[in-house]
Amino acid sequence: MSFPPRYRAKSRVDVSGEESRAKAVAVATELFATSGFRGTSVAAVAAKTGLSQSGLLHHFPSKAALLAAVLEERDREDGDFLSGVTGPPLGWAAFDALTALVARNSTRPQLIGLFVRLAAEATEPSHPAHSWIREHYEGIRNWLTDAVHTGQQRGEISQDAPVNTIVRTTIAVIDGLQQQWLLDPDKMSMAAEFEAFTDTLRARWGTIGAGGRP
Repeated sequence: MSFPPRYRAKSRVDVSGEESRAKAVAVATELFATSGFRGTSVAAVAAKTGLSQSGLLHHFPSKAALLAAVLEERDREDGDFLSGVTGPPLGWAAFDALTALVARNSTRPQLIGLFVRLAAEATEPSHPAHSWIREHYEGIRNWLTDAVHTGQQRGEISQDAPVNTIVRTTIAVIDGLQQQWLLDPDKMSMAAEFEAFTDTLRARWGTIGAGGRP
């Protein structure tokens, strides 16, 4: 009996290929985090994955394609975590979600290392991740801007709150905490520090009855 393509059972080759691809992405994440994009070779990723170099290039035709897969996976995981089943949180709930994400990322040092290193390297327009890092910051700025505006509309956040300053400072705090945490993870809690920052925002710009000013 024949089935439409979407119902076709996966063959052992399909499953093996997916497993090899997933392992290569995990290995590349680790190596990019420790050595950077330019310091990581396709040969090193292939060797640690257990593939030949040609085998790795079958899944990812270039190192840039491998980097793209790593960044796509990171964005997918973070996006799924933040959005849940109801969509991106808005108002103060957005800052609560970021606190939860910071806590989650504390258990994933390789991804934090990858982001911190790439964020520095990719400021150069010629870097393969340059477009991604610009889109990353644009995306989080747009989301947090919507979150604050929605909070103002709901009456959670003061109408005179400096939206752009809150948004950019929040992003800067997250980035700075990540950098400091990588240097000495045993001496600080990113989640606790970020929660303290958001508590300060609520105290200054929250409205009465919304966890803000008395």
